Amino acid sequence: MAEDSYLTVEGPAEAACRERSSKFLAFIYPVRSEEEIREALEPLRKRFYDATHHCYAWRLGPHGEQFRANDDGEPSGTAGKPILGQLLSHELTDCLIVVVRYFGGTKLGVPGLIAAYKESAAEAIAAARIVERTVDRTVRVDFPYVAMNDIMRAIKELQPEIRRQEFDNLCTMELSIRESLADRLVEKLRKAGGSIDPEKTI
Repeated sequence: MAEDSYLTVEGPAEAACRERSSKFLAFIYPVRSEEEIREALEPLRKRFYDATHHCYAWRLGPHGEQFRANDDGEPSGTAGKPILGQLLSHELTDCLIVVVRYFGGTKLGVPGLIAAYKESAAEAIAAARIVERTVDRTVRVDFPYVAMNDIMRAIKELQPEIRRQEFDNLCTMELSIRESLADRLVEKLRKAGGSIDPEKTI
């Protein structure tokens, strides 16, 4: 996989597993921020208010730079860690997996818990559609109206997404393009008469 692409899930999915008499409900969500993670967790806590545990793990960022695992009262390392392990082994990021457990009266022991949370997370991933996304950079270019044709030619060649455009005597366009093509785009826009403020290139 290219340096400027990563795997995530297209939309939410869910799965259910049983281990002895305990029931495990697993949910997976695409998320882009800790705020979105909270927004996904809240309704689950309300909906399954009577569950014994709400364990979860998440990864954020194109290379999974930010991550967290939460055991929610299960013995340390038996829930959040195996869930996170599944995100890592499937190379998924911008992703949250929550496993809701209803205790059925029979203790599973540490190996049993690890296996159950791992399997639940794996089932949620299997139920989801995995997609490849690109790491994009936003480029803002200002140019005089007379340079319009040359600028549009450069844009047509590399096909960035046009986020915003304003055409006047001085024109402005905000473009989004995958990281590996961004420098080439900036160079072509400059050659075409555009001025790019590095501060506004994200």
